[in-house]
Amino acid sequence: MTESTSNVRVLGGTIEVRSKGHTGPALVFVHYWGGSAATWDGVVGRLPAEQATVRFDQRGWGTSQALPGSYALDQLADDLTCVVEALDLGPFVLVGHSMGGKVSQLVAARRPAGLAGVILVAPAPPEPPAVVTPEYREGLCHAYDSPESVGQALDHVLTAVALPESLRAAVVRDSLAVHPEARREWPLRGIATDITDAAQAIEVPVTVVAGENDAVEPPQVLRDHLLPHIPHAQLSTVPGVGHLLPLEAPDALAAVLRSVTARLGS
Repeated sequence: MTESTSNVRVLGGTIEVRSKGHTGPALVFVHYWGGSAATWDGVVGRLPAEQATVRFDQRGWGTSQALPGSYALDQLADDLTCVVEALDLGPFVLVGHSMGGKVSQLVAARRPAGLAGVILVAPAPPEPPAVVTPEYREGLCHAYDSPESVGQALDHVLTAVALPESLRAAVVRDSLAVHPEARREWPLRGIATDITDAAQAIEVPVTVVAGENDAVEPPQVLRDHLLPHIPHAQLSTVPGVGHLLPLEAPDALAAVLRSVTARLGS
């Protein structure tokens, strides 16, 4: 089934949204810091053709580079809310990866009409762990300075599984296709923002998917800094993979999504 595109009005401009399928609940994908709508290609391609999916480049990234700041978490959450409201999806599930997982927690706490569940993929936890020091955050600001620095991040931090060269090249392009302020907002402020009050307000079912060898958000960090604030969340771990689950383990992640949508749609 062919994807269609539409423009959703947000503060300061529009976001190009890619959608397809008609079987719900719809899956609304929210990419990581450095990602894009294309980050989910492998996962979407492994879902049933009729499954409703929605994805877009977040403010400051890819096709949304020209949108003005702020690029703060609250603004990203406002943008996501605009997307789900404009598309009139009926029942939907937020699927947020890393930074997108933190944005998804904020939106889920608002309890938008139609929200049936949340799937958090290697999410940034609502309570920043102790490792998120000012020094760590300043260093993180430079992870996407150049193709070489992105390659270093891929090899030594982001992945535990070697990506095919074509996919690796796409990740490098995505990581560099960013407004400079958006590149700095997440490491300097977003990653350190405490949103535990919002996480505690989430009422819908929550599934958390972690990579066994994730060096960014290890499973134990999620047990310590996320699960206490969303005690009804269910955590599962994918063996042998790192932080970029949509790219390293699209089969496993698609299987989780099929299972969750079947359960919520029954």
